[in-house]
Amino acid sequence: MQTAKSHKPLQLGSNLTIWPPVVLAPMAGVTNYPYRKICSELGAGLCVSEMVSSRGILEGHRGTWKLVHFAETERPRSIQIFGGDPVAMGESARRLKDELQVDHIDINFGCPVKKLVNKGMGAAVPTNPENCRAVVRAVVEAVDPLPVTIKVRLGIDDENLTFLDAGRIAQEEGCSWITVHGRTVKQMYSGKANWELIAELNDKIEIPVLGNGDIFEAEDGLERMRRAGVPGIVIGRGCLGNPWLFRELRALFDGEAPPPRPAVEEIVEMVREHFQLLLVHYGESERAAILRMRKFGAWYATGFHGAAEFRRRFNTVRSGEELEEILGLWLAGQSQREG
Repeated sequence: MQTAKSHKPLQLGSNLTIWPPVVLAPMAGVTNYPYRKICSELGAGLCVSEMVSSRGILEGHRGTWKLVHFAETERPRSIQIFGGDPVAMGESARRLKDELQVDHIDINFGCPVKKLVNKGMGAAVPTNPENCRAVVRAVVEAVDPLPVTIKVRLGIDDENLTFLDAGRIAQEEGCSWITVHGRTVKQMYSGKANWELIAELNDKIEIPVLGNGDIFEAEDGLERMRRAGVPGIVIGRGCLGNPWLFRELRALFDGEAPPPRPAVEEIVEMVREHFQLLLVHYGESERAAILRMRKFGAWYATGFHGAAEFRRRFNTVRSGEELEEILGLWLAGQSQREG
C-alpha cells in the first residue's frame, strides 16, 4: 500500500491552502452544491462548481445564474467559466467576484463538446495562442488578487497539441496552476490518458501542473502523481457514484490505511442524503430533485449485483416514495445474496 505523507498542500493564491492536493473537477450537471458538499465532507481538498457561460452571466440568463449557487457557509467558493471572448470573460469573472464573493476562478479551456469547440470556446481557445493569452490576462486582471487557474486538454488531436503553449501562457499571465486532462479533443473519453505528456509540461514550467484522467482507484492516483512528478490531481469521472474515493485518497495522503469500501447500507444512506440535499437545493421541488437523482442513483448502483436492473429503475424513478421503494429492494436483494 502506498501512502503520501511526504506530499505538500497546494497553494491557491496567497490565502488558500488545499489539503489533500486532490480537486473535484468541475463537471456539467454534476458538481452542483449537493455533490460538492458530499465530496468535500468525504475529503476532497477543493471542489469546483460546474462550468458556466461568460455570456450567460453577463446577459443575466436565468439558467446560468441558477448554476452559480453557493451555500452561505461554502468556502472556498470556486467556479469555472467558459468562453472565447476576452472582454466577456473578464467582465463575467468580475461580476462573480463582486456579486457572489467567489474565492477562485477556473477557466475552461478543455471542454471537448463539439458545439463549444466549433464556436471557438472550450478546448478550441488554446489553438489561438494570442487570443488564449488575452482571455487569461483579462480574467486575471479582472479579479486581482483572487487566484485564477486554467484547465486544458492536450490539444485537438495528436497533430495539433496545444498544452505546452497553454502552460507557458498560464505561467506568464500569473495563473496559480494549470490542470491538464491527458487526452485530446478527438479522443473525448476513449483510450488512455497520456500522463507522460502531463509530466513533460510539469518539467517545463514552474507553476504547479495538476494531472487529470483515468483515476478510478486511490492508489492509481498516487502512482500517476508520483510518475508524472505533479503536486496534485484532479478527479472527474472516477468519483461518479463513488465519492468515497476522496475519503480513500485523504487517508493515503495523511499516511494512513484507506478505510474499507462502503457496504450497500452506507451507499443507500448516501443516496438518501444526496436526494435530501437536492430537494433543499432546488427549493423543495421534488420533480427537479428526482430528475437529478436519476443519473446519480444509476452511478451509485454500479458494481453491485443486479446493477443493470437498478440502473434501469433509477433512470425512470418519478418520486421520493418510488426512490425509497427502489432502495428497499436494493437492500433486500443484497441481504439475500449475502445470506
